[in-house]
Amino acid sequence: MAEEYPDPPADHPSLSAADLKRRLDAGDPVRLLDVRDRDEFEQWRVDGPSVTATQLPFAKFLQAKVTDGVADLADDIAGDGPITVVCARGESSAFVAGLLTDYGFDAHNLADGMEGWARLYESHEIPCDDATVFQYQRPSSGCLSYLVVSDGDAAVVDPLRTFADRYVTDAADRDAALRYAVDTHVHADHVSGLRELATDHDVEPMLPARAADRGVAFAVTELNDDAEIAVGSAALAAVPLPGHTTGMTGFAVGDVLLTGDSVFVESVARPDLESDADGTRDLARSLYETLTRRLADFHDDTVVAPGHYSESAERAGDGTYTARLGDIRERLPAFEMDRETFVERVCADIPPRPANFERIVAVNLGTDTADAEAAFELELGPNNCAAAPMD
Repeated sequence: MAEEYPDPPADHPSLSAADLKRRLDAGDPVRLLDVRDRDEFEQWRVDGPSVTATQLPFAKFLQAKVTDGVADLADDIAGDGPITVVCARGESSAFVAGLLTDYGFDAHNLADGMEGWARLYESHEIPCDDATVFQYQRPSSGCLSYLVVSDGDAAVVDPLRTFADRYVTDAADRDAALRYAVDTHVHADHVSGLRELATDHDVEPMLPARAADRGVAFAVTELNDDAEIAVGSAALAAVPLPGHTTGMTGFAVGDVLLTGDSVFVESVARPDLESDADGTRDLARSLYETLTRRLADFHDDTVVAPGHYSESAERAGDGTYTARLGDIRERLPAFEMDRETFVERVCADIPPRPANFERIVAVNLGTDTADAEAAFELELGPNNCAAAPMD
């Protein structure tokens, strides 16, 4: 049974997740009050260069209302300007926003809370001569997916289960039928949409053969290292990029390289989500070979379109999280290291693993199940698929 919250003491404005994202993109100052518990706030929150965030639990505001201490408690909210109140689903934050408004503060509620933030999904077009390529951005986690459209056909790369219907609709809006759903590897940070697209929309699910070898328990078309997927008059050419996982595979279309979780615009992949400590070092060596040898086949003007982005990533001029491969080579120290130095550095300071990653992997392999609500809950939070900075 859902928890019930008291009615807000006063009417107050609400802010949608899309409105908040526009403010963040514009660099406008954002003064956030997060009324979830401290551990929830520390694990996952709205952040950005223009954000000033304060965590004060909902219970403190209930107490302050009784003791007439609301004004004193509001003094603890850092920053200036309007206060955006945030909670898990926009319920307890609605009460706090109304309470602050009742005491004369300029406050509004983030509608639907962090759950609404997690359902925000934006698309931007990547210039490409061979096909129309759209990058989907999920600000709450930094996950990126791609829709490739050409001559009435479409393929989606790294689809998220939560947005499976969106890809079908977006392809149809562009007079195309979604034919293929492709994962670059077995994901550990989000629930894949491969099975839902296959079951609900008759889309052909595809996975690199070396990824399927991890024990995929559902019907999937396995792609060899030299596979090409015909999408209208365009082709998605498989590019083995192991290191994050053994089966990590990118896909090239024209001058755009979908790199999955191998190299990002601001970092490289972490190598520890598939193996023990010894296997992690082996994967780190594979990642080094990917960066220095396999990517050497691509010229500097290749557009890298990765599987994730972090808060430190900067958008390109077209609004996408992409970058020239040459710029990434110049920017990231990893490309200048020898192999063993790289291995030591990438393995020395590995970030915390994604929340629930073992079950997410099992769900994506098909050895475990999760309904839509459980799948959505499993993947809430940051993706954590990148290595720590090696500056």
